[in-house]
Amino acid sequence: MLNYAIVGCGRISHNHFAAALENELKIVAVADILPGAMQEKLDTYDLSDRVKQYHDYREMLANENIDLISICTESGKHAQIALDCLDAGVNLIVEKPIALSLEDADRMIAKAEEKKLVLCACHQNRFNKSILKIREAVENKRFGKLLHGAAHIRWNRGKQYYDQAPWRGTWAQDGGALMNQCIHNIDLLRWMMGDEIDEVFAYTDQLNHEYIEAEDLGLAIIKFKNGSYGLIEGTTNIYPKNLEETLYLFGTEGTVKAGGKSVNIIEEWMFQDGLDDPVEIKEKYHENPPNVYGFGHNPLFTDVISAIKEQRKPYIDGHDGRNALELVLAIYQSAATGKPVKLPLTKGSTLDFVGRFCN
Repeated sequence: MLNYAIVGCGRISHNHFAAALENELKIVAVADILPGAMQEKLDTYDLSDRVKQYHDYREMLANENIDLISICTESGKHAQIALDCLDAGVNLIVEKPIALSLEDADRMIAKAEEKKLVLCACHQNRFNKSILKIREAVENKRFGKLLHGAAHIRWNRGKQYYDQAPWRGTWAQDGGALMNQCIHNIDLLRWMMGDEIDEVFAYTDQLNHEYIEAEDLGLAIIKFKNGSYGLIEGTTNIYPKNLEETLYLFGTEGTVKAGGKSVNIIEEWMFQDGLDDPVEIKEKYHENPPNVYGFGHNPLFTDVISAIKEQRKPYIDGHDGRNALELVLAIYQSAATGKPVKLPLTKGSTLDFVGRFCN
């Protein structure tokens, strides 16, 4: 049994606690600067009498024998915590985004490779049943030639959400709608369409959230190196609540649409090869999670545990996390300069855009 700990006990940590317990990890410690946050989570999972609490994760690293840590803090703190954990010889699951600068992401990846440790970027929607089925079709080339894909994230986030945590919507600790709410679907689009990108052109704006620093709307066109195109529409301005998160893939011989709360439902499934019944596919690959986090954390943990034991890379590694980060930063760069941005990028940070939307 692997020893496990969590750094950061905010709302996403619930999914990590649940997945750790489901996968029979031994939770030995938690760390958070807010004692109440730690206690609330431990009480929820009846762990108060057997899990040590730390206000400083570095003290936890010094005192505990830990095999795997989840980093669930605000995004701007991911990189330093990750580097400290890797230096201590600990495998990692890092919540999205993996970091807020490409330089930090590269340092994390290099350190994990140097130490021969697992570094998993927590893009758990890749484990949705619907997404795994679509990915299988991509890998089996059932779409023929991929023509274009589209990711739509039409959500709502109001002032109450941002008031709950002052780091949200800041360039130093978060970014805007694309970096926080939309990065999961942005990751899926890039992954499905071939990963390699030629250039990006985008607009971002802050239309309805004057109390944050970053964007609440992003619109982007992606030109992939394989000749296909991608569209991204991400917003937190939808009235009065979350409307949809959808992923479309269009090829010469196939069309697929995934929708639902977290692209967890196959809504369209049409292939020229006729290998399966679309009605059966839509019935079989249909999940109804209670929230936008979906059900992906549990299988992600299962894979990471296997990767540690088998000394292999996880299904979603640090490079995958960097790819998603790179695309969002490229969108930010294009929107800020009004010009297309060529990839790959070697540097870039959310801090490059401080003052972009002056209130």
